[in-house]
Amino acid sequence: MRLDVVTIFPEYLDPLNVSLVGKARARGQLNVHVHDLRTWTHDRHHTVDDTPYGGGPGMVMKTEPWGDALDSVLADGYETGSHAPTLVVPTPSGRPFTQELAVALSERPWLIFTPARYEGIDRRVIDEYATRMPVHEVSIGDYVLAGGEAAVLVITEAVARLLPGVLGNAESHRDDSFAPGAMANLLEGPVYTKPPQWRGREIPDVLLSGHHGRIARWRRDEALKRTTVNRPDLIERCDPKAFDKKDREMLSILGWEPDPEGEPYGRFWRRADGVEE
Repeated sequence: MRLDVVTIFPEYLDPLNVSLVGKARARGQLNVHVHDLRTWTHDRHHTVDDTPYGGGPGMVMKTEPWGDALDSVLADGYETGSHAPTLVVPTPSGRPFTQELAVALSERPWLIFTPARYEGIDRRVIDEYATRMPVHEVSIGDYVLAGGEAAVLVITEAVARLLPGVLGNAESHRDDSFAPGAMANLLEGPVYTKPPQWRGREIPDVLLSGHHGRIARWRRDEALKRTTVNRPDLIERCDPKAFDKKDREMLSILGWEPDPEGEPYGRFWRRADGVEE
């Protein structure tokens, strides 16, 4: 995978040289290029922003530097054999970044990131490049950062760990929170390692049983418990067909019931009382 980042703070992307992403770069699994947007300015102050049309506070990033930068990045990529670029625009007004989207992006051969500052990039830039390639406007959460570079780091790490050979064990992400499949709308439960006793705290007996079926059930139940506490909204919008009989029994214990007006197992809703401890 080729990955290009255009930014006014190239040093912000230094973490891409460490950990799994850094190792993937060293092995040639991830080809990263970080570009300074000010390279494509033509005044002595290297201006990249201007006041917004219509008035209002803040500044807006200008079309010319971004257009010249993206044209140059695309030309270099095509010249070196890259193909099928995808533009990723980190913005709080974008669609939520999810594990599903991380998987989709990991299957693309070339990602170009445009982390903005100030009030964002002149909209015409995004509209222009949307005619040339797929564009994903992505938000990593319901909050606003000073710039999009931190979001680039988040998205890159989530995507890079899904590339073949990046993780030491290819199955490591199978049971992650939000992983496609059985965990698509669940949070991963607690995990434990040696020693079996620490400061008077013991690990659950089932994990020492060697009974793979019981262990799998325990992990599933713990995932359901954690999700109902920390992210009940996931349970409410989950496809009921994703829950088997044992799942429904556990959800009932936790205070959840299927919508009586739904199909045999309609959307789940939370009971106000009668929750078993």
